[in-house]
This record gives sequence, C-alpha cells and structure tokens, in this order.
Amino acid sequence: MDANDLVTYRELEELKYRYFRALDHKDWDLFESVFTDDATASYGGRVSFTGPADIVAYMRENLGPTMITLHQVHHPELTVDGDEATGTWSLQDRVIMTEYRFLLDGMSTYEDRYRRGEDGTWRISHTGYERVFEHMVSFDDVPSFNLTYNKWAPPGA
Repeated sequence: MDANDLVTYRELEELKYRYFRALDHKDWDLFESVFTDDATASYGGRVSFTGPADIVAYMRENLGPTMITLHQVHHPELTVDGDEATGTWSLQDRVIMTEYRFLLDGMSTYEDRYRRGEDGTWRISHTGYERVFEHMVSFDDVPSFNLTYNKWAPPGA
C-alpha cells in the first residue's frame, strides 16, 4: 500500500459519509450527486432501483419530515482495482418516527461498488444492504421520551 492507495481509501470513505449525511439531512441534490448515472440500489431485499433519480425519489418519498434518521457507518473494508472499487460497511441506524410514535434501532451490512469518473471523482455505482437486526420501541414505552427539536417539524409544532 502506498500514499496513493491511502488517498483513494480516504476518498471512498468520504463518499460513503457524504451519502449518509445527505440522506440524514434530506439534501436530495447532494444525495443524487454521489451516484453514477447508471447506479443501482437494493435495500434489504425488499426494494431495488435503477438510476439516481429513482433512488432519490424513493428516499424523498419515504423519509419525509416525520421521519428523523441517524446513520452511522464504520468498519470499512475497501478493495480498489484501478478505477473500480468495492466496499463492505457496518451500519448502525436510528429512526425516530414522530407520526407513528416509535423509535427503531438496527444494524445492517452494506455492500457497495464504486467507479471513478473521467473527472477523477469517485461515485457509487451500486449500493445495498442486508439487515442484521432491528428493534422498535413505542414512545408510550418510554414515558420520559421528549423530542426537544426536529429540524423538519412544521412551524409551531
């Protein structure tokens, strides 16, 4: 491994971090920018998409203002072969569903493929995960739960 490899690994890590930051902040333009034009996605074996527009449309529709998400990704295992790369990541996520009054915590393993474009920028050509576990807790089961701020709550809520 040389210095160029370390730079590439760091670029791939930052790409994955950007994917989740854009997702959690509902920054759909930034989210779309992390994908190649022919990107595919498969989430938990339940839904699959082809093309960034379809991936973004699904997330935009399903991660509305009543769903607050926190995705923490770590333990990257990256393999680079020229202008293509693969990555395996551990994900821990928390979802607060204000509309349905529950908390969800879980863990998934992400498998990604990346491609470096002619402009030298790495993008995701495929992303997907397999769920390892998840659990839900009703707000009613946590009497002291108090959401003190929600960036996406309507004014006065």
